[in-house]
Amino acid sequence: MNRTRDARVCIIGAGPSGITAGKNLIQAGIRNFVIYEKNDQVGGNWVFNDKTQHSSVYETTHLISSRRHSEYFDYPMPADYPDYPSHAQMLAYFQGYANHFGVMPYIQFNTEVDKAEEQADNTWKITLKNGQVEVFDHLMIANGHHWNPRYPTYEGKFTGEFIHSHAYKRAAPFTGKRVLVIGAGNSGCDIAVETARVSTFTAMSIRRGQYIVPKFVFGQPPDVMNARFAWLPDWVRLPFLYLVLRLAIGKYEDYGLPTPKHGMLNAHVTNNSEILYAIRHGKVHIRKDIKCFNGNQVEFVDGLIEEYDAIIAATGFKISLPFFDRALLSIDEGVPPLYRNIFHPDHPTLTFIGLVQPLGSIWPLSDMHAKLAANYIIGNYNLPADINKRIQHHIQYMKRQYINSPRHTIEVEYHKHIRELTREIPASAPAWGSK
Repeated sequence: MNRTRDARVCIIGAGPSGITAGKNLIQAGIRNFVIYEKNDQVGGNWVFNDKTQHSSVYETTHLISSRRHSEYFDYPMPADYPDYPSHAQMLAYFQGYANHFGVMPYIQFNTEVDKAEEQADNTWKITLKNGQVEVFDHLMIANGHHWNPRYPTYEGKFTGEFIHSHAYKRAAPFTGKRVLVIGAGNSGCDIAVETARVSTFTAMSIRRGQYIVPKFVFGQPPDVMNARFAWLPDWVRLPFLYLVLRLAIGKYEDYGLPTPKHGMLNAHVTNNSEILYAIRHGKVHIRKDIKCFNGNQVEFVDGLIEEYDAIIAATGFKISLPFFDRALLSIDEGVPPLYRNIFHPDHPTLTFIGLVQPLGSIWPLSDMHAKLAANYIIGNYNLPADINKRIQHHIQYMKRQYINSPRHTIEVEYHKHIRELTREIPASAPAWGSK
């Protein structure tokens, strides 16, 4: 196993996690690497595209985490960016990042990986869609986890238009229609608010109570406020956050929303300032979980039956590694057996970058994942001897901490995860910002 700066490294994906993987390899002194990207530019989902088969942001997307807590550690966003930049601004930021750190020459665009096969000596045989075969000492997976839609299943058949939020690009096609949005996560609330502006009727089906937090609380993005108190123990911090939220928005029942039965840090939080306004103004109507379909009719679990022209399922995504044989590795169900969400104990030359769903932004965490992985590749960091024990401890923690749903198998608390990674990164690691 080659753990030197001469190692040949393959990175799959040139989205936000892939380009920071490349940057950290460069900073660690590794120059023999390639990034395979199936699209024609960097940015991943942040490359807006009207094609429904391309998983991208929708036309009006802005960040849901603040600029301050979404930037890479050594590349601040422009000072004139707003608190919540648009997708166009974010794409420019990612492209600027890749150019600034010299990552672009290492990217092969319009190149898709077909197979990744581990060899007996722990090297990786990479077969591309064009038939080309290459062998690498290490493989870094940065293909993202917001591109393979997870569809809900119900009894009966809906005969109207049924799409996943993956295929939603703008509200205009839903003008004059009766629209039902399934899910009250970030995408679900955004889409419900947007379609309500043009539809004749928009409803949102919610299965369980959800913490919906405005994008500004007392004039500050909530993640900025939370960061100021991140050092406090949860038994002090959480009651304070509950109080602040209650003062800011009141009771969820006042909006016709179910009260969450879980703690604020036990599930992913929705950041949206407009959905509560739209509900109280009669633009978005709250519905229970769906029981079944019958033609264009939807029956809800409380017995209500309504007709709809279109349903948009904002029900999340599957973790997908289509280039792996499932016999080799499958992490699409349950908590992935990874150390720090990066290292697999049975595959010592394989690392994952950005395989987290934080209560906060992914990209700073991807930056730290890549920094630790790069130091591992050059032999500047070693995995703990009791790695399997630590992974099992993490899996049990996840089962206790988060509600049982596919969405939360890779959930992490932003500040806690940063502290954990900071303790792992060796003092001799290359400094942030070096080229």
